[in-house]
Amino acid sequence: MSNREVVVLSVGGVRFVTRASTLQQFPESRLARMLNDDDQEFKLVNGEFFVDRDGTLFSYIMDFLRTLQVSLPTDFSDYQRLQREAEFYGLSPLADLLSQEHLLKPRLEILEVRFSLQEMQAFFRIFGSCSTTVETLAEQITVFAGQQSGQSWNSPFPSQKPLLPLPLERPSHHDMVFQCGTDYSAGDQFVARYVSIKPDNRKLINGTNVLGLLLDTLLKDGFRLISTRTVSSEEKIECYSFERMKRPAGLTV
Repeated sequence: MSNREVVVLSVGGVRFVTRASTLQQFPESRLARMLNDDDQEFKLVNGEFFVDRDGTLFSYIMDFLRTLQVSLPTDFSDYQRLQREAEFYGLSPLADLLSQEHLLKPRLEILEVRFSLQEMQAFFRIFGSCSTTVETLAEQITVFAGQQSGQSWNSPFPSQKPLLPLPLERPSHHDMVFQCGTDYSAGDQFVARYVSIKPDNRKLINGTNVLGLLLDTLLKDGFRLISTRTVSSEEKIECYSFERMKRPAGLTV
């Protein structure tokens, strides 16, 4: 039977179809020996291998055999049962990874957005407990700047220079600072700053619109808004706090 290309297994009533090479990733495992009729625990019935074990947990074992990574759902909690199943199938590399439960469990991640609206400008500061998340968000956000003369502002054909991307301010690995709106501090010239947040392609200059897009982006990324508060009513600083459970990247053999 070792020359089979496609293998069908019925594990606890759940049917799996896979390649023989997938089951042979670890030659010393019981799944690999099964293909050579070297393990009586697995019965061949009507062309399918019958295994009286947990079919739901076996789906994670199949995922491991296909990817050589342990990647579990955020709400997964049956680490000991899955480790026991891995030991049953003779998959010691998987059992060893599952023994590092503290590395696999999701962790609470906090992110805070501070928003300040001052005249024609809006200022943003984002702080996150996970530097990787902040880095990813920084790659999504682009600030564009362009200059325009005050005289041409009321002209039906205003002359505006092309918008140029500006680097975000990164005080640390855990935060970023940027702004949008118009700044008239340059004499008869003013600087207009626009913000774009991927995957949205719009360039927004209004601070309230940028805030709405930013909050929507975070919610779509799995964050949950847990509180809003006014840090300073005089300076009009608002604070939005988010949290989410983030699972570490899958462990690899």
